[in-house]
Amino acid sequence: MISTIVYTLNILITVAVVVNLLYSGARPTKTLGWLLVVFLLPIFGVVAYLIFGLNRRKYKFSRIKDAERVRDYFKKRDNFYEDYLSNRIYLNNESDIHRKLLHLISKNAQFLPFPGNAVKILRNGPDTFESIFAALEKAEKFIHVQYYIFEEGELTEKMLEIFERKFKEGVEIRLLFDGVGSQALSNKFLRRFKNLGGFYCCFLPIANLRPTFTLNYRNHRKIIVIDGKIGFTGGINVTDKYVKEGASPLGIWHDMHIRLEGPVVNNLNAIFVTDWFFATNDNDNEDLLQPAYFPKVESAGDSLVQIVSSGPDSNFPNIQQSYFSLINQADDYVYITNPYVIPGDAILTALQTAALSDIDVRIIIPEISDSIVVKWGVRSYFEDLLRAGVRIFMYPEKFLHNKTIVVDDEIGSVGTANFDIRSFEQNFEVNALIYNEKIAEELKSYFLEDMKTCREFSLEEYLNRPWYHKLLEGLAKIFSPIL
Repeated sequence: MISTIVYTLNILITVAVVVNLLYSGARPTKTLGWLLVVFLLPIFGVVAYLIFGLNRRKYKFSRIKDAERVRDYFKKRDNFYEDYLSNRIYLNNESDIHRKLLHLISKNAQFLPFPGNAVKILRNGPDTFESIFAALEKAEKFIHVQYYIFEEGELTEKMLEIFERKFKEGVEIRLLFDGVGSQALSNKFLRRFKNLGGFYCCFLPIANLRPTFTLNYRNHRKIIVIDGKIGFTGGINVTDKYVKEGASPLGIWHDMHIRLEGPVVNNLNAIFVTDWFFATNDNDNEDLLQPAYFPKVESAGDSLVQIVSSGPDSNFPNIQQSYFSLINQADDYVYITNPYVIPGDAILTALQTAALSDIDVRIIIPEISDSIVVKWGVRSYFEDLLRAGVRIFMYPEKFLHNKTIVVDDEIGSVGTANFDIRSFEQNFEVNALIYNEKIAEELKSYFLEDMKTCREFSLEEYLNRPWYHKLLEGLAKIFSPIL
């Protein structure tokens, strides 16, 4: 009797899941992937779909935007930037070779390009945190810190030492961290931070049963803003994996970050403020959308920089569109460094088309991976890329975590987003596009330097791979639309 009831319930729930998949209008590949999971793994598949696959992007996050208080806040934010940060000269210059890209990002991500910025490329953890700590020491009014992984260790202890001094000087400090990426962060550490005088909040904690709760939508951004004048973003999290041997079984992670100084830093702060507001939705007493947190910033350099943000609350897959546009506008080369290249149909077609059009397309991917499923998912696309003429290089040392793209010695992108569906559709991400030949050439030089340590993966090697590699790749490719 009990088994019959369980069987009947499973059938009914499965049917409901199938109807929801079809009704939600998801991509066919994603729909088919989840249908396979649901039918091949009857109970586990349904549970996995309810936790990871339910389209909260379409239904839940949009409802939050429709809530009266949040709707009013977004309206205020839009008016704030229209009056405070408007600078459309670079959108109206028809002769600008990047005009289409500038317009695209301004419309889909609502961030205008800003001239007059100083950009410093930071390679790996030691250089990054040396620069971050030096900037934190200069803070006079506020520090905003946002990370996917904020993990206790030597780096966080050093930060706390600086924070303690800054609190005594009257500096406001806010810490925002992701509920999954930073789940190991202890209450003891948070109490210490709060007792010093800091404010902290967790973005979609695991234990939170609010309507927007899902394990699948994570805040993958890494942002530091100091007084609205200096900002940092890129692929590097706050974890000793970047600076200390033995902190990770994959060795010290190889990654890239950028330091920004100038008017564009206000846009990084806008992302932090919006995410802080979302995470602290029950706090009606704090509104950071005030001129005090968005100072008038003088020119600090010669780089035109545009911030691209994207997430489950975006109307369009902004970062995917920016990658697509960057690849399509290339005349000479496209160099990509990324640990997770599971491109999907649109980006795959763009890469193939560029390579077949005699554009030099190269991708550096790590030999080792922090996820066995992702490893084989990435490799399942090798044949499609190699046959089109895309050159693939395997980085053998450490775990490569860079998320960069450079095109034609003209424009470069450094940020948090991978080349996969998770970054395009499910995670909150942020990239910085730098329209500057000098910075683009520097990114290119770092790419070529890394390439020297790599081995090129040939089509012949791929075709002669072991049979079990083919099997693992086939399985991973089936599920890649839902990774």
